[in-house]
Amino acid sequence: MAGCRAAAGSNRGRKRRQAMRHLALALMLLCLVPLAGRAQAPADFYDPQGLGASWGRPGKLLRTAHLPGAPLGATAHRILYQSVGLDGRAIPVSGVVIVPPGPAPASGRPVVAWAHPTTGVEDQCAPSRAQAFFASVQGLDAMLQRGYVVAATDYPGLGMPGPHPYLVGVSEGRAVLDSVRAARTLPQARAGNSFAVWGHSQGGQAALFTGLLARTYAPDLKLVGVAAAAPATELSALLADDIATSGGRNLTAMTLWSWSQIYDAPLGDVVVPEAIPTIQRLADDCIESVFDVFARLGPTRALQRAFLKSEQFYDKQPWRGLLQRNTPGLLPRGVPLFLAQGTADDLVRPQVTRDYADRQCRAGRSVDMLWLPDVGHLFAARDGAEQAISWMADRFAGLPAAGNCVAPAPY
Repeated sequence: MAGCRAAAGSNRGRKRRQAMRHLALALMLLCLVPLAGRAQAPADFYDPQGLGASWGRPGKLLRTAHLPGAPLGATAHRILYQSVGLDGRAIPVSGVVIVPPGPAPASGRPVVAWAHPTTGVEDQCAPSRAQAFFASVQGLDAMLQRGYVVAATDYPGLGMPGPHPYLVGVSEGRAVLDSVRAARTLPQARAGNSFAVWGHSQGGQAALFTGLLARTYAPDLKLVGVAAAAPATELSALLADDIATSGGRNLTAMTLWSWSQIYDAPLGDVVVPEAIPTIQRLADDCIESVFDVFARLGPTRALQRAFLKSEQFYDKQPWRGLLQRNTPGLLPRGVPLFLAQGTADDLVRPQVTRDYADRQCRAGRSVDMLWLPDVGHLFAARDGAEQAISWMADRFAGLPAAGNCVAPAPY
């Protein structure tokens, strides 16, 4: 009996370690996790009070402050800028603009808008507040070496008062476009009007919605291309595929909590009452360090015991309609697309990305598909950055995007 108890204990320990490893990898969710906590911001920088008469047009700079630590002799600035909320009203959004050293060309520097992956759903989870911010921008060194200004939005509700409209495409896309406008008004940047957008996972969804919105929302800007790594595309399929995993339950919990706040969707219709305090706890926590990942283990195990009234909640209104609304459609003609996807990704499934790319190709859009053999979700942007930046450089140079619609997947 003692041997049986020991074996059972060993088995439980092995399962717990396996669950911890799975959560640590999957819950780095839609992000590359920085290794440190909050950075010290100037006093009251993120306080929206006192903006007073600062309001103007979308993209207007409302506040700036130097952000130390930029690599390769670059200079970085925390910014508050004006964007447009889901209700059509002016809102402040925070972010960072990074300016390469050296003289700018006469036409102005090209801009790359970096759309970040998941960091959380509350205002304290803004990437611009993180000590390891620069390490989280995949391909940053290469972009600075090419002379690009990098504009990195926090998205609404991160940095500034929330809640953050998590996986809400229009909100993300407007914030990205207005971050480019803000970079152009920063005198030190000397940024031109040509830009590309580059994002990972949640940021990949943001990049795609940027492509959808650019011509109508920001006709003053020239979008040369959209690059996305493991993007969140078909949201119903994403949540359906992942609900049985620890990372998927976290993703679903954050989405349901955010949309219940943003859209006033009834959380109690799809979540069992005893799970709501756990969801609130997860919403309060950021995902920006290894410590954050392990802090979520307990609440995540609680979700496994009791969470959804039905795992097919995505077929229930209003959730079904909201998921469709925030699933990106066909890009406009003339907007080339680069996609990077790991074949070992168990959060954004390779087939979902391939199906999205196939739809673009069948509609006559230009798609360059990069498959990353044996790469999981966490490293899709890191491993795809070199080719993504080279692809963007060709777009800035005015070279046509040939596309490969769609390269066979090595899986």
